This record gives sequence, structure tokens and C-alpha cells, in this order.
Amino acid sequence: MKVVRESLIEGARRANGIAVVIDVFRAFTVTPLIFHLGARKAIFVDGPEQAFSLKSHDPDVVLAGEVNEQLIPGFDLGNSPSEVLDKRDELFAGKVVVQRTTAGVTGVLGAVHKAEEVILGSYVMAKAVSRYILSRDPLPEVVTLVAMGRRGMSRSPEDEGCADYVEHLLTGSPYDHLRALKAIIFNEAAQKFIRRDKVYLPPEDPLLCLQRDLFDFVLIAQKEDGLVTIHKRELDE
Repeated sequence: MKVVRESLIEGARRANGIAVVIDVFRAFTVTPLIFHLGARKAIFVDGPEQAFSLKSHDPDVVLAGEVNEQLIPGFDLGNSPSEVLDKRDELFAGKVVVQRTTAGVTGVLGAVHKAEEVILGSYVMAKAVSRYILSRDPLPEVVTLVAMGRRGMSRSPEDEGCADYVEHLLTGSPYDHLRALKAIIFNEAAQKFIRRDKVYLPPEDPLLCLQRDLFDFVLIAQKEDGLVTIHKRELDE
């Protein structure tokens, strides 16, 4: 099994084999939380217009996401894991959630056209992702880890660090979580939340995003009826 490292939107489009698209701050911390709270499936879209169109056909659809980190007017919630936790579970139970984000969702939409399989990646699902990949028989020839970075345009330590962690779980390569946390926490990627100067960047979000291995399931993207849908797959004990 060969592990290939890629980054950003262009890297997602190049991904081969099994692609793990990583967005720690915050999309792929939000998505597993939504499933944990009972969502039936998620649909990824590239813009607000498509999201509103889907809701017009099904008013029960929940709209979640952002453009350049800010809540989209008319959406039910933004891209904040602490906001998701603060909502009532009934908002998500049995529902379809339509998600639009600048980095993570865009990366998945780019990867599904070439990769054999696309898996969502973040610290909260890292061990489950590695277990799922290592359980394949035969093992995949290529696994591409795509760190989406800041808005999919520049690298960020939380996504690169999570890719290091997943690679460590897959191959045994060195990984020092304390060193990774230091690089993340003192970088602008986390400091912009800690400063509390923008309401759409709550300081609680990094606390949730940097938790490791909270969930024992994987989220897999697939093309379905012209849409990119996300389904949860539980891991066998």
C-alpha cells in the first residue's frame, strides 16, 4: 500500500486510489457530529443556489455551511461544531443535511471524479478511517491523503498534522501529537478563533476539532442521482 500526500483543491482533483479528504477546521468535524446526532445522509453542493433548490423540493432538508467561513444567509446553521452541539437533536434526527463549505466540501467534490473511493477525514474520525482502510482485502494499492488547508488555497497545520496522524496509523510512520498541537494552536488557524473577534469563529470550535478518535464510523462520499451524497458506515468490532 502506497500512501501519497496531496494538499489543497488541486491536490484533491489529483487524488488516486482511496482518497481521504481532510478538513479539521471545521467541515469534517461538523459532518460526523451531524451524523452522530441522527442525520440520515448528507449532500455536498458547490454553492448556495443548489442548496436552496434542494430545500425548495424538500422543506425538511437542513442547510449547513459557509462561504469564506461566514454563515450563508438563509441557511439553518453555519460550519461550527460548537453550534451543531448547541442545537436540539431533533434538528438532525432522520434528516438530510445539505452542506456547502469552501475547503472540505469543495475538495470532496473535486476528488469524486477520479478517486476510486472518497472518505472524509479529520482528527475525530482518524482511527476509524485507518481501521476501515486496513480492513480492506486486498489492501488498496494507493491511498491519497489530501490536506485541504485554508480555504483550499494555502496549507494549514491542522490538516497537515491530521494527515501525518492518519499516515502514522496506516504505516507506523513517526507522529508526535504534542508537536502537532503546538504547531496548530500557536498558528493563525487556531488563534483567529481564540481571539473571539468574529462571532462566526467561536473559541470552542478548536477544542472540538482537535479531539482524536471520537467516532467509530467512517463517512464515504459517492455519486448518486447526479449528486454527491455522504453515508455513514459503521465499523465491525
